[in-house]
Formats: sequence, structure tokens, C-alpha cells
Amino acid sequence: MGEIVGAGLLAHVPTIVLPREERLELNEGREITLVTGLEELRREVFETVDYDTVVVLDSHWATTVEFVATAQRRRAGLFTSEELPRGMCRMPYDFPGDPELAHNIARFADEHGTWITAIDDDHLPIYYATINLWKFLGEGLPDKRWVSIGVCQTGDMEDHLRLGRALADGIAATEGRRVLLIASGALSHTFWPLRELRDHESSDPSHVFTPQARAADEERIAWFKEGRHDRVLRTMGEFGRYKPEAKFFHYLMMAGALGEEACTAPARQYGEYENSIGTGQVHLWFDRPGGGWTAPRTDKEPVRA
Repeated sequence: MGEIVGAGLLAHVPTIVLPREERLELNEGREITLVTGLEELRREVFETVDYDTVVVLDSHWATTVEFVATAQRRRAGLFTSEELPRGMCRMPYDFPGDPELAHNIARFADEHGTWITAIDDDHLPIYYATINLWKFLGEGLPDKRWVSIGVCQTGDMEDHLRLGRALADGIAATEGRRVLLIASGALSHTFWPLRELRDHESSDPSHVFTPQARAADEERIAWFKEGRHDRVLRTMGEFGRYKPEAKFFHYLMMAGALGEEACTAPARQYGEYENSIGTGQVHLWFDRPGGGWTAPRTDKEPVRA
């Protein structure tokens, strides 16, 4: 029986993969702690914990009529971002996938009242919400498998929780697979307008788009550190006012896999809470303490935001 052995809500902002000199220039001569935080997370978790596969819940990959899990045996190539091709240009990537796990996750779609397909097409696009974190946490660890699952743009809160429940069941159905989950995406997510954004490239959170968005982010970070996933889930409607990235679907998929409101795993923060041209960014990691999360719900009643 497989299990989830750790999970994280992690930032993937483009600045983390820029050359150090460019990062310092953008950030008033200081290193952004989103970089040093990932370096520390790699040392403490990704190079020490016993795991086989990383599943990235990718906030940049939006599907329409179903959820999709990558099922290639290997993904390799060069990545140039359509969004920021100057900063993320011809980045090499090469890592094994986990077809067995992807197909197991898809097997549980009907049971949880959703639609999931495992796709092994080598031409399937890849997104920097996956690539940037792999560069820090996976590159140089050739035996670790990586799988991505996109958000579904026609889905709602309940749909993404259902995906998470299927994900947990798919992991459990494997033979001893030990899995790390990454919810890859931001908290509040409003960019400064083009003519203003170059005045707000510093990582200082004073540059987050509004004080109210910053306060909402910091409130949720505090709840995560207390293990109060229930509060985060019960206030999703309120948080929606601050436009969390991908409607916070990346986190909801992770929460669905960890037991939702029953999950009490406290967060450990790596680096500081930082701005990225108006958006709120943080790295939070959830270890699995005894009883820290439970099996996902199996009922089909919707959870309301």
C-alpha cells in the first residue's frame, strides 16, 4: 500500500531561475529568500526523506473537460516559457515519470464522481510551475519520478477536492509507493499593471498588490502553521476576493488528498513571505506527524466554499 509522506505549498515564480546577478539587481541587491528557502527544503527534505515519486499539482496547467495526469515513462527536452521567454529560455529538463501511479489515480475517477485521464503523449506541454521546482528539488536526483496534474478550469472547489481524494486512493493502490505532493502556486495573485510593475519588483511584501491581500495571505500562513486547514477551507469564499492563483485549486487538490478539514498537519516555512510583482508567495512544508492527516472523504456531498 502506498502513502503520502510529505506535502508542500510552494512558490514557482520566474525570478527563482534567473541568474543570481539578475535576481540581486531586481531585489535591491538582496537575494530573494524564495531561492534560499528552496535550497534549504531540498537539503532537509528532498535529499533526506525516503520517497519514490513527486506529484506536482500544477496551477499553470489548465485543462477543460477532465483532469489530466502525466503518464510518460520519461520527460525530457528544452523548455521556453510562452509567458516569459526572455527569463525562462531553453531550460533543459530530464526526469522519469510514474505511469503506474498516473493510471492508478485515473482508475478512481468514477468512485469520486469526477473525470481523470492519464496521458502518455511525449508532446504534451510542460509548464514552469513544474519545471522551476524540479530545477531546485529534483535535478541531480535521477531516480526520483515526477508526475504533474493540472487544474481544471471548468471545475470548482468540490471538483478539486474530489481530484485530491482520487489522488490519495491512487497512491494507496500502489505497491508501497512513497509520494511527496507539491501544490505549486501562489497565494493572492494580482499583478501590478505593466506601466507600474517595474516599480514593484522587490521581494519586500510591502509591494503586494493591496494591504488587504497581504493581510489575507498572512492570516492563512498563520493558520497553516497552526495546522488549521479547516479554517483555510471554510473561508475559501472570503479568500477568493484576493484572487489566489488558479482559485487556489492547487492547494485544494492537495487538501483533498490529505483529509480536508480533518487534516491538522502544521506547516514549516522555508524562506520569507515575499512579493512577486504584486502577488503573495511563500514556501510551506507539511510533514506527516502521527495522525497529521487522514484518509480522504468518500462521500459525494459537495463541500461549499
